[in-house]
Amino acid sequence: MKLSAITRLAALPVAIALAATLAACSSDAAAPDSTPTNALEGSDQASLSKYTTADVTPLDEIDISKLGLITDGTLLVGTLSDAPPNIFINEAGEFTGFDNELLKAMAQKLGLKIEFASTDFSALLGQVQNKSFDVGSSSISTTDARRENVGFTNGYDFGYMALVTRDDASIKSFDDLDENARIAVVRGTVQDDYVTNTLQLEAVSFPDYNTAYANVRNGQVDAWVAPSNQAEGLVVEGDGTTIAESVINTQNFMAFAVNSDNQPLIDALNSALDAVIADGTWGTLVAEWYPGRAQPLDWTPGSAAALVPSRVG
Repeated sequence: MKLSAITRLAALPVAIALAATLAACSSDAAAPDSTPTNALEGSDQASLSKYTTADVTPLDEIDISKLGLITDGTLLVGTLSDAPPNIFINEAGEFTGFDNELLKAMAQKLGLKIEFASTDFSALLGQVQNKSFDVGSSSISTTDARRENVGFTNGYDFGYMALVTRDDASIKSFDDLDENARIAVVRGTVQDDYVTNTLQLEAVSFPDYNTAYANVRNGQVDAWVAPSNQAEGLVVEGDGTTIAESVINTQNFMAFAVNSDNQPLIDALNSALDAVIADGTWGTLVAEWYPGRAQPLDWTPGSAAALVPSRVG
């Protein structure tokens, strides 16, 4: 997972993030999802099969001239710059991380160039639906509410939700969160939805992961409800913070966002995803970016017909 690079990346923005704390906090931001959904309920993946295609169009039958791209031959991707190990900019100034490296491999299967641009997560889905980007890449949980506003590919990952606190905090688990706690979230995420709608608590929302994390470190908030992957990428041993609890969330798989009316592009990306699963690229990237991570036995990426090499036979 290139931990040394990620560690340095996490440290660079802290001074800026601390200065921006008061400006970044917002208690009057729009609620993320109006219908409460408990992201920690978990789910057997059979209940998500209605969102997973039975199979995909063969790659050699995909016509890339009919994908409705903003620029012919190029995928323009909206992503984040600060959320290792999934989506971030490395020290060479390149967009990388598990999600973005997977999408690069998929674009190569389709014979497409790929360009990344940084944005805030709270704006990303709207920008995809409004065709400012062809694709949104940001470990996006595919909630029912989001499906009403944007399209998604088949799933390529699952997630955990983490609780990040200072080492000396009295909050030790999700059960300790109450109206007396100052709880950080990143605006528009499923964690925002969980705190605001499921727990019905007032969250302290921030525009990005680094700022939320910095405010845990400096004691401005008591805890941060975060995606576990991003928490693990930012929490550094010796910085006074800890991941107090991490709970698996397979209720909604993660997928790439696409304009809901652009079915040809969704179909093409689904075909490419199955292709990089079958040739071992997906598994290689999982091992590289998530070393030692356990995968739920009831979860597989791609279409229902996807062949995951480690599970074949």
